[in-house]
Amino acid sequence: MAKGHRSQIKRERNDSKRETRPYAKLSHARMSVQKACFVLDAIRGKDLETALGILTYSPRYASGVIKKLLESAAANAENNNGLNRGNLYVAECYAGRATTMKRIQPRAQGRAYRIEKRTSHLTIILDEK
Repeated sequence: MAKGHRSQIKRERNDSKRETRPYAKLSHARMSVQKACFVLDAIRGKDLETALGILTYSPRYASGVIKKLLESAAANAENNNGLNRGNLYVAECYAGRATTMKRIQPRAQGRAYRIEKRTSHLTIILDEK
């Protein structure tokens, strides 16, 4: 016998799988995954204040974008989950490939070279110690 409407069953199943840790996502960031991963690898597993210090003094372009995303995740942890900012650390952080903008660069003798401007999806998940 059925236990409810199909949409109710799917909603209950999805709620049980939902991420409970505080997180922040940024879609279509204008940087390649490889360049974002250099910075993400530096902060993975670090506590919040150390990670913010690393991002503040990192010379890479991605560090400014990721710092803003990390501060957003920390604000989500405080306001939505009621966690203490001093106990937070970067549990997971990763970058995934997003769409690629394709542009044309004119070259000699009527040729055209393709320029690929890559974008990425960034995710930072925090957790309490």
